[in-house]
Amino acid sequence: MNDRAISRVAAAMLAFHAAAALAQGAVYESRDKAGPVFSDRPSPGATVVDLPPPNVVSSPAPPPAPAPAASAPAYRTLSIVSPANGGTIHTNTGEFDLTVRSAPALRASDSFRVRLDGQLLPTSYRSTRLHINAADWQAAAGEDTEHTLQVAIVEARSGVLIESAPLRFYAHRATVGGQRR
Repeated sequence: MNDRAISRVAAAMLAFHAAAALAQGAVYESRDKAGPVFSDRPSPGATVVDLPPPNVVSSPAPPPAPAPAASAPAYRTLSIVSPANGGTIHTNTGEFDLTVRSAPALRASDSFRVRLDGQLLPTSYRSTRLHINAADWQAAAGEDTEHTLQVAIVEARSGVLIESAPLRFYAHRATVGGQRR
């Protein structure tokens, strides 16, 4: 329960008790061994207590609840700009750069994540220029020449917010006499 609801409940209870006391009529005081006893029912030897009007204090209206923070607009698009779909990269180690584009731009709480040949790479990126290193390539890419890339924007608490369409590209390595170098 928030402070506003608690204030309303307390005010309602106070008003109810004040109205109940006035509606019940008189209050009677009698004495026993422990001292005075007050009751709404008369008893032998009890006297009516003259009560002043109830002292009802209205609490100031609670401040209005703050307006919810405007949520950032949802991502409309996410795409891989390079390499091009069906394009070729030249690398002997597997290292290469890729460029992505999102609309709107990446928010501070979000990051880019990459899937290479269906395997999620461990690095999160904050820039639209992403670098795939040789270790990531070796861990994720198959030996084939044809590969796939997909990029997602993720938020730590919510997970994946948007994913790009998968992109197919080719990796070529330099060879000498038919042997890879």
